[in-house]
Amino acid sequence: MLTSICVSAQTGTLRGHVYDSETGEAIIFGNITVENTTLGTNTDIDGLFVLPDVPVGEQTLTVSYLGYAPKNITINVGEGKVIYQKILLSTDGVQLKAVDISARRESARTEVQISKLQVTQKQIKALPSTGGDADILQYLQVLPGVITTGDQGGQIFIRGGSPIQNKIMLDGMTIYNPFHSVGFYSIFETELIKNVDVLTGGFNAEHGGRISAVVDINTREGNKKRLAGQVSGSPFMVKALLEGPILKLKENGAAASFVLTGKRSIIDQTSKTLYSYAGVNDTIGLPFFFNDLYAKFTLAANNGSKVNVFGFNYQDNYNNPLIAEIGWRNSGGGFNFNLLPGNSNLIVNGIAGYSDYFSEINTVDENPRNSGIREFFIGIDFGIFGGNKSEVNYGVEVKSIRTDFNFTNVFGVPLEQFQNTTELSAFVKYRKSWDKLVIEPGVRLQYYASLPEGSIEPRLGIKYNITDFFRFKAAAGIYSQNLIAASNERDVVNLFTGFLSGPDERFNDLNGDPVSSKIQKSQHVVGGFEIDLFKNLEVNIEGYIKNYPQLIIVNRNKLSAADSNYATETGQAYGGDISLKYQTPNWYFWTTYSLGFVNRFDGEQEYRTIFDRRHNFNFLASYTMGEKQDWLFSARYNFGTGFPFTQTQSFYNYQPFLEGASTEYETNNSENIGIIYSDVRNGGELPPYHRFDISVQKDIQLSKTTGLEIVAGITNITDRRNIFYFDRVRYERVDQLPILPSLAIRFNF
Repeated sequence: MLTSICVSAQTGTLRGHVYDSETGEAIIFGNITVENTTLGTNTDIDGLFVLPDVPVGEQTLTVSYLGYAPKNITINVGEGKVIYQKILLSTDGVQLKAVDISARRESARTEVQISKLQVTQKQIKALPSTGGDADILQYLQVLPGVITTGDQGGQIFIRGGSPIQNKIMLDGMTIYNPFHSVGFYSIFETELIKNVDVLTGGFNAEHGGRISAVVDINTREGNKKRLAGQVSGSPFMVKALLEGPILKLKENGAAASFVLTGKRSIIDQTSKTLYSYAGVNDTIGLPFFFNDLYAKFTLAANNGSKVNVFGFNYQDNYNNPLIAEIGWRNSGGGFNFNLLPGNSNLIVNGIAGYSDYFSEINTVDENPRNSGIREFFIGIDFGIFGGNKSEVNYGVEVKSIRTDFNFTNVFGVPLEQFQNTTELSAFVKYRKSWDKLVIEPGVRLQYYASLPEGSIEPRLGIKYNITDFFRFKAAAGIYSQNLIAASNERDVVNLFTGFLSGPDERFNDLNGDPVSSKIQKSQHVVGGFEIDLFKNLEVNIEGYIKNYPQLIIVNRNKLSAADSNYATETGQAYGGDISLKYQTPNWYFWTTYSLGFVNRFDGEQEYRTIFDRRHNFNFLASYTMGEKQDWLFSARYNFGTGFPFTQTQSFYNYQPFLEGASTEYETNNSENIGIIYSDVRNGGELPPYHRFDISVQKDIQLSKTTGLEIVAGITNITDRRNIFYFDRVRYERVDQLPILPSLAIRFNF
């Protein structure tokens, strides 16, 4: 696999990285062209570019990007040679007067990008900053096809997929339950985010192990030129970031850097005085707490090869003594690398690491539950950039997963699982681009050792450029996964998230026969159009179908040890999205509308899922003003129709028979209240959800490298009463968070 692939005769290959000369940060979507030719490309999220088929001889390379001075570099290209060039760009304020979106337009013409949304740190910061701190979780909520449970719960549902069916990745590692219980924040530090790819369906063979969607988050490296950082405080949390060089970045030579971040919530303390009207009571306040730590070390060689070593520790706790105490922790670490072998157009990427997640819940009226999952992971993939706009990617992955779960249902019957399993996978993907047509066929092989069972999963993406401003795209694929959620799906919001490996025991399908396969599967078909109406206005329209021929769930109706722990369902999710994006030097508008239908069949009835929000609308606007562009005004509005829920039919006095047959049930008055639910599953619908947020930010430059950011914001400015949950037994409605004004100050150095 490491054999060099030589370029065709009379040509060579140019590749390299483009960095910011002041910080060493990678330039994403930079324009690379070869003068007096039609050759050109764009840098990727690591600032890497590859230009095959460059004519031999002396060539002039032009590099440009919005906000930076263009740079011309003369390179002597040898026949069959691969030349590496590191390029540093300097900022140029004059360039900010124009809006350059040619790089994204070029990517749109040469890549399928079906159901793929790319999010940058700048876009995240354009949101109204809840509590003064923008977060990727807040931005995910405005994307088409993404549904959120609201201000509390920290869960997202993507185009008909539940949280367990969505894969969240950080620098290549799978992160379990990355969203905090207060629904504004994730574990990911905004100041570190380099790029986020949100794949809402139809993703290709490089991703697997989930049947709905993928969120792939990549962090930037530490400052390679000088010691820098940020400290900030708000009523919600305090945080700090420190970064700097170990070996400074130069035109030639190796470079090394580090970055450390930490954030800690204080809302559980400040809410008792600042937001006493929003808390549980004067002594409890808003009972949310989290603590996040992340560290990364980077070593970049002179030839472009790079190694990152990282570690993390995340904690979350919801402690309301009137209801429950729920906590989780997630720790882990690893390393990844990019190798650029000399005189070869092969690129090698690899990763190895582990993550350890544990969650526990103790409620006032149910038995304790806990869940743990530990994953060891190693993977390597290869990319070959051939001539004529073609590319091949292939790789292998090995995962060792251990799950430890303990649960007791309402009938006192326990469900326990302690299981070790191994997942093996391999993939290959090919991309070929012509003037009008782009195709991306691929195939993934998945093997689940504990079942034991495998899955062959073909994938296909296609794009046709009808014109330079009107493009058709489509994708289809087969997907599988082994993990099962252990959440109680009678409740819309589940603060406790449990994980189970696929069952190794026998259980039946919907027809009462033993299942022939224990893998959860789905098939995706997605199609749509991209339209560039004007230079600054982009429209994206997509329709999708996700078919779930088999879903495996926990059998919550288990009454005895002889009953199976698991049951099966089938389902379907289908709908469509439309989004409009308008961008000028000062204005940024983003509007989305999603229509979705999510159904399940449990063998007895077809029902809507608890996250089947039929209509969802988001509007985001930001305006930058001032001679130094130092004022930022932002507003965001969200409307969503109500979630389905199963209505209560009646109550009864529940006798647990703790003393067996000798229990005096005739005279014993049990304090346990049982609930008889309606025969129609999820036949009711909660009220619609509305939220309107605004914020204003002022940047104060103290020197060339230091400054202040002052952010004032109001969350839920209309003080809308959005339902959080309904206590059926006490017959009490509990709402999401009310109006919350905030002020945050950040000091950058």
